[in-house]
Amino acid sequence: MKPKIYIDGKEGTTGLQIYERLGQRGDIELLLIDEGKRKDTDERRKFLNAADIVFLCLPDAAAREAVALIENPATRVIDASTAHRTAPGWDYGFPELSAERRAAIAGSARVANPGCHATGFLASAAPLVTMGLLPWYAQVTCFSLTGYSGGGKKMIAEYEADTRPVELDAPRVYGLGLQHKHLPEMTKIAGLDHPPVFCPVVADYYKGMATTVMLQNRTLAGAPSAEEIHARLAEYYAGQKVVSVAPFGGETPMIAGNAMAGSDALRLIVNGHEGQTIITALFDNLGKGASGAAVQNMNLMLGLEETTGLAI
Repeated sequence: MKPKIYIDGKEGTTGLQIYERLGQRGDIELLLIDEGKRKDTDERRKFLNAADIVFLCLPDAAAREAVALIENPATRVIDASTAHRTAPGWDYGFPELSAERRAAIAGSARVANPGCHATGFLASAAPLVTMGLLPWYAQVTCFSLTGYSGGGKKMIAEYEADTRPVELDAPRVYGLGLQHKHLPEMTKIAGLDHPPVFCPVVADYYKGMATTVMLQNRTLAGAPSAEEIHARLAEYYAGQKVVSVAPFGGETPMIAGNAMAGSDALRLIVNGHEGQTIITALFDNLGKGASGAAVQNMNLMLGLEETTGLAI
């Protein structure tokens, strides 16, 4: 019998992208609620409890409400909101970070899908902490360039309007209060004692993300060079199918934020010298940064090959 899958919030950006990845698959059964009843609590309750796996593509409060509607102990959940990323009883859905995390996701009933900026930061920072190169008490700085689709339907409409403010033509720094909603998961999952100083930037292109962590090598254990840090990261991710490390010095002189648009993979690019290093995670904010990661987690939970239905 095919596993039954329900997407609660299919109309949003993330939900639509998940639906696109699942809609043509013959190894699952998609449960589709009547459009006129998608906000009817009783009807949603039926679908939530009929599914083997539920994707929650909802605002945080609505995601918590949806979980409360689930009474079937066999229903497993992948939550794409921020609501449960640091919550007890939820497994964080970034399988490449460790074999233990991958196994936990595969057997989990509740998986929190990572945030897009958090994915880029953790791809670099978490392995460095795990390997003992980056101290847990380190003061880390990170900036993250994203396409405007990361802002959801409202921001997409603003950027694609026939007339729009001139400031949308240029990259815009935001999160100026330094309290971005991804910071709690970035700090906890990386194993850091302090949140990074994090600066997100949105630019006038649809999708794609380049998240860069900047390091003074003397603050790392053993003061490794950029090339040595590259070698350690390449070893850490060796054999992974979705996350890879580009050859050191093998990329172009500039990194385009949309270079991985349309892909569900993530590539780390390490640059620098003896004294300083930058590590850039290049990926699609709608791919490994959201919907692609959610489908990868679903595949693991169902015991399927993890890249099934993904563009790698």
